[in-house]
Amino acid sequence: MLRGLNPLLSPDLLHALRAMGHGNDVVIADANFPAESLGQRLVRLDGISATDTLQAVLEVMPLDTFVTDPARTMQVVGAPDDIPPIVSRFQAIIDETADTPCPLTPVERHAFYDQARDAFVIVQTGETRLYGNIILKKGVISP
Repeated sequence: MLRGLNPLLSPDLLHALRAMGHGNDVVIADANFPAESLGQRLVRLDGISATDTLQAVLEVMPLDTFVTDPARTMQVVGAPDDIPPIVSRFQAIIDETADTPCPLTPVERHAFYDQARDAFVIVQTGETRLYGNIILKKGVISP
């Protein structure tokens, strides 16, 4: 146990977040996401929601301020302008928790999978809400 850390940050997840460098991506994925077949590294948080995981990750990791889209979500197939409730919640968490809040950038489903394939780590949660997937680009921690 460590003080001051969200208990959802498992040893494997903490290791992955710490090992990431500036500009690396972490995917927080829902239970339906094909994480096993896409991911270079996989951390499982079965039974934990994607929103709780996002909150915990943003408490210890800054978002990249050198890119225009450090937080990306998957567009709804067939209705790309729709914003699922979980995506609205993702935005609220970013606004409340991130060092440098930013708007979410929607990404077409297959392009999202391509970006996830290149991510440093995929965190598979137990999230059951549809479109509960987000990619975060790690920023720099200034001295």
